Amino acid sequence: METFILFATFTVLLLIGTPVAFCLGASALATVLYMGLPPMIVFQRLNSGVSVFALMAIPFFIFAGELMVRGDIARRLVALAGAAVGQLRGGLGQVNIAASVLFGGISGSAAADATAIGGLMIPQMKEKGYSVQYGVNITVMSSIIALMLPPSHNMIIYSIAAGGRLSIADLFTAGILPGLLLAGSLMVTAWFVARKAGYPTEAFPGWSALGALFLNAIPGLLLIGIIFGGVRSGIFTASESSCIAAVYALLVTVLAYRTMNFESFVAATKAAVRTTAMVLLVIGSAASFGWLLAFLRIPAELVTILKALSDNPIVILLMINIVLLMLGTFMDMSPLIVITTPIFLPVATAFGVDPVHFGVILVLNLGIGLCTPPVGTVLFVGCAVGRISVWDAIRTIWPFYGAAIFTLILVTYVPGLSLWLPSLFR
Repeated sequence: METFILFATFTVLLLIGTPVAFCLGASALATVLYMGLPPMIVFQRLNSGVSVFALMAIPFFIFAGELMVRGDIARRLVALAGAAVGQLRGGLGQVNIAASVLFGGISGSAAADATAIGGLMIPQMKEKGYSVQYGVNITVMSSIIALMLPPSHNMIIYSIAAGGRLSIADLFTAGILPGLLLAGSLMVTAWFVARKAGYPTEAFPGWSALGALFLNAIPGLLLIGIIFGGVRSGIFTASESSCIAAVYALLVTVLAYRTMNFESFVAATKAAVRTTAMVLLVIGSAASFGWLLAFLRIPAELVTILKALSDNPIVILLMINIVLLMLGTFMDMSPLIVITTPIFLPVATAFGVDPVHFGVILVLNLGIGLCTPPVGTVLFVGCAVGRISVWDAIRTIWPFYGAAIFTLILVTYVPGLSLWLPSLFR
């Protein structure tokens, strides 16, 4: 009955449009009251959920990404990507994906990627004769590459949800190859779609122009090295890295590029504060929810049920992926990471899956959910930028969904894609 009250309250509140953070907190409070436990437990767990030092990295990484978005970094990265891959079939589509890889390594946010890169690329693609659906589809699907690359704050949230025992440096490193694999899959798909539609290529500007664009983009690209190199080498922690990233982003946009004015700085600060507040409230509320899951032994019961259904890890991972894909269509990513990690991580580890490997599976899976209706945040952002309806986008997005699912299958069943680089650096 306690389990029923917990999930029924959460589901009903979610269906009537209650914000996710309040759904989590209210369902935990209702269950605690039914069990006769002190209501203060819910608030204590909420407080302990956000009183984690590693979470300090999230607001600073978000702030650094906002500064980069408003500091004209995206335009320079798009120009560099255009010179490098624009000559491939579907040239501007390939540029869109390559720019998402570069910008994702700076922002770590799919929504920021879709806004910044889409705002630059979709109008250009329309002018060159590309369909707006093609531009939106590529923008939406390529933006989730940012979730896999450092400084993905979703990897930090997963580390906290897993009990804080996992190395953030390992998680950052583990997402690199899967992120590049996703980019490659999307580029191949974009090539086939462009070939069928007869979309043009862009002229190669020459090696000297490519070199000049690379030099112009170096100040922004160095942020990737600072974040990843510093954390991976142990020079500073992820929290320290986030502070350095924010300061460096401010210096680059103010001194090097001179594109940051006071109004843009205020807008970036407000956006970062708003996003951070939402993320931390969800994490705190989900901590209460997750504590009740453990108290009611729901993960252990789920392991028993799945073992009764099958003892084959391939089947178990397939079922977990299907459930996560379904959940991702109805909820945003951050709360789902905090909710599902305590449930499915014990199941995965019971069947021999490395926790770092499972983190990559989880983030990629839920990232695909950001691109699927009815609650696909990144899909809505891309459609808003392209000024088309969600229905117009999803009618033609299926080849790119296929590329993402293909990447998810490879990442799920080939652990070396996630674990080789961490073991090499370690």
